[in-house]
Amino acid sequence: MAKTASKVLVQRFVAMFLIALVNGAMAMSICNIDSSKMKLCLPAVNGNSPPPPTKQCCAVVHGAHLPCLCGYRNILPAFGINPKHALALPNKCGFETPPECRRK
Repeated sequence: MAKTASKVLVQRFVAMFLIALVNGAMAMSICNIDSSKMKLCLPAVNGNSPPPPTKQCCAVVHGAHLPCLCGYRNILPAFGINPKHALALPNKCGFETPPECRRK
């Protein structure tokens, strides 16, 4: 029960973080990414056929703690982010996708 409450709390924090990001609030850091740099990858993770990630986006992906980010995949659709495209970014940028990010 405590584990579920903790998970909900983390998801709410991430939701508030993403809302702040969308609204241009003060930069924060999550999973080793400065929130002001997350927007560099938004075009590559939105819609049905997004463009390939830019070099700037791949630099963000390279610096990210990917297993941490993959833990938030369930809330991404609430922000217009396609989890399938988001989880494909490491591979598209030439990095190995962490095992934690692969669907089972």
